Amino acid sequence: MPKILICDDEPGLRAVIRKYAEFEGHEVVEADDGIYAIEACRGENFDVIVMDIMMPVMDGFSAVKKIREFSDVPVIMLSARGEEYDKVLAFELGVDDYVVKPFSSKELMLRIAAILKRTGKGAEQNKHVVFEKDEFLADMTAHKVTISGKQIDLSPKLYDLLFLLIRNKGIALSREKILTEVWGFDYFGDDRTLDTHMKLLRKALGQYGRLVKTLRGLGYRFEEN
Repeated sequence: MPKILICDDEPGLRAVIRKYAEFEGHEVVEADDGIYAIEACRGENFDVIVMDIMMPVMDGFSAVKKIREFSDVPVIMLSARGEEYDKVLAFELGVDDYVVKPFSSKELMLRIAAILKRTGKGAEQNKHVVFEKDEFLADMTAHKVTISGKQIDLSPKLYDLLFLLIRNKGIALSREKILTEVWGFDYFGDDRTLDTHMKLLRKALGQYGRLVKTLRGLGYRFEEN
């Protein structure tokens, strides 16, 4: 059962999100401040965090920055403001998605489901999914990549990119499809971000970076050869 941390200083909003999340079969833990969210993350493992920005004592930005020091748990940021500056700062901190209030609870559940699917914690979480080629092994269930027996440390976005490509191996994925799946429904940047991350991914994979093929004018494809 996926475990969700809801951090917002509005009890009513937390209650609504909890109701929908539990209906979807998720376990829910609540926090009303960034400090409590950090403490919760140190004591438990969560699959997704829903984090408000404007909170007393410690805001969501500060909380996410602190959490990123010891965890790469996916984060959906909530905000009453839709300014580009806030979105840029959120994504620079490693936030996976950004939702502007007021929002539809159903939409939020869909965004949570999309993240759980990307991270292998969704409906197929009981299946151990592994891709292996020669000395390259990507364990998508354990969220681990090894080359010649040595674990490779990747950023959360690089893990998401690699696992998305592997799950669709042999299939051409457009740039738009990849940006939507990895950066979220309302990604507002340009595709240079994708190119940069692909270069970083290939570099991290060393000789196996060749498995990530560039399709000119279209996007990328993961090949087993």
